This record gives sequence, C-alpha cells and structure tokens, in this order.
Amino acid sequence: MKRILIAAAAVCAVVTVPAAVSAWGNTGHRLIGMAAVRALPDELPAFLRTPGAAAEVGELAREPDRTKGAGQPHDRERDTAHFVDMDDQGRVIDERGLSIDALPRLKSEYDAALTAAGLDVDDAGYLPYAIMDGYQHLVRDFATWRVLYATEARESDPGKRAWYREDRLRREALILRDMGYLGHYVGDGAQPHHTTIHYNGWNRDTPNPEGFTTSRQTHGAFEGAFTARAARLDAVEAAMTAPQLDGFDLRARVPAYLKTTLAQVLPFYRLEKAGGFGEGDARGARFVNARLAAGASELRDLIILAWRDSADDSIGWPQVKVAEVEAGTADPWLAMYGDD
Repeated sequence: MKRILIAAAAVCAVVTVPAAVSAWGNTGHRLIGMAAVRALPDELPAFLRTPGAAAEVGELAREPDRTKGAGQPHDRERDTAHFVDMDDQGRVIDERGLSIDALPRLKSEYDAALTAAGLDVDDAGYLPYAIMDGYQHLVRDFATWRVLYATEARESDPGKRAWYREDRLRREALILRDMGYLGHYVGDGAQPHHTTIHYNGWNRDTPNPEGFTTSRQTHGAFEGAFTARAARLDAVEAAMTAPQLDGFDLRARVPAYLKTTLAQVLPFYRLEKAGGFGEGDARGARFVNARLAAGASELRDLIILAWRDSADDSIGWPQVKVAEVEAGTADPWLAMYGDD
C-alpha cells in the first residue's frame, strides 16, 4: 500500500519527478530493452536480430508503467508486480517475512504466507513472480513460433500455408511485446530501490547508523532525472557481463538476481551521501550504467534461455511436440488452427 499511496500523492501534488513505483523512468527501461536485444546471439530467430526489433522492445519495455491508472482491479494487482521489499537479510519486509530463497511455488501461496505472518501483501510486492511468469510466457511464445515457422516452410496446401504465415507474423509481434514486458520487470529488478524496504530514502522505522538520506525524493530523482542525464547505450553495452547460461533453474536464478541487486542498496546510499549523484559526477554515472547493464545482461540471458527451453515444449490442443514438428514427423494443423 505504501508505494501506491506515495504514487497517488505525487500525482496529486503535480511533482516533477517520477512516482516511486515507476522504476527507471523511460530512459532506463528503453536502454535495458535495446541493449539486451542488440546482444542476442545468432541462434535466435532473425526477426529479433534487427535494429527495429531492438528499438521496439525498448519502447515496449515501458508499457507496464504506461498502463497505470486504468482503475481497479488492474492497478492494485499490477502495481505491486514492480518490486519486492526485502530487509537487509533478504527477507520480505522484515524477519517475519519469507526468505527470497524460499519462495512458494505459487503467488497465491506467497500472499497467504505473508498474510499469516501479519504482513501487508501490497507492501511486500511480488516482483519475483512477475519475472518468472514473464519468462514462462516467452517460452510458450517461442514454442508457438517454432511450430509455425517450421510448418509454413513445408506446407503444400496454399490456404494452410497462408494461415501459418499470418499467424507467425502475429506471433512475432506478440513476442516483441512479451519481451518488452519481461524486460520491464527484469529492469525493475536491477534497480536497488525495487528490492528493498529502503525504497525511497532510508526506512525511517529502522536504524540508520550511517546517517543516510531519508528524503522522499531519493527514488524518483535517481531513476528519473539523474538516469536520463547519465545513462548511455554505449556505456551500458560496455558494462554488460558475458552470458551466464549453464545450470539454469528459474526458481533459483530469479532470487539470486534480486539478491545481487539488494547488495547494491548500501553502495547506493553511501554514494548518495558522498554526493556521487550530482550533475556530471562520474561515480554516479558509472553506478547507473552498471545497474542498467545488469538488467540488460539478465534480460539477454533469459531471452536466450527461453528460446532454448522452447525446443522441448509441447503446445496447442491436442498437444503437439515442438521437436516433432521441427523434425517433420508431426502435423500441427489441428493444434494450431483448432478443431471446435
């Protein structure tokens, strides 16, 4: 609830910095989406490895912020997807909360556990589930595309071939959209304020032994005006890490990623205290570009992993195995077009 109320108050006050729930603002999300797609390897489909696709995903990565204000239940359900408030030990909200390393299988179970512990679900956020859901959705997108692409190339019936082509093009548009949505939440997960109870100035209800700022302008000023000044695509791309694709386990990968970002909360506040986010300060520029690069690197990796996972998927009804369709041993027409 706190973040939503802060956002509402900011709108009413007509402030000039982004509300606390709008991670990175337009610049940061655009750069994460663009850098990730520009870094995709040749194993990905050619329609993704174009300047146009990179630009499109960059724009669509802003979309979860642009749909805010639609009303209820849309806003309450979706606004809390952008963050997870962890304490300094990686527990959701405080010692009563779940460890980020021991999340239940379902979001509903997560909500129930928080409620049972006396914690507010809206205060906690559910960013890990938003990332995992977005990844699984992209796997299904890629599985569908694989089947359409393979069958279009060999289909001899002109009518069916035309339908496969049209549906492939529809799926390519959906893939770009869903990559943008996944990119948004992965990007949120690279912003330290979206992983911590210290999300907008140091939490005033906790000890503050280093005298960090408690200003309620901290979050918006960093991800908005400062990022817009300091972030550069070339700097983000230069700071991206090599792909990390071995031993992939989605339910372990997402918490590990978010804990890496949580570890940047103290460095952020120390740098802020030292004046590192003043205009033209190279220290702050390095910090923001490194955080954007972390988001772009993770998004790139998740896209590659989703593509690889999709080869082992089964889709449609009746279900058809992607591998069998690609091998030419299964006809997917009923699974794709449907049989009422």
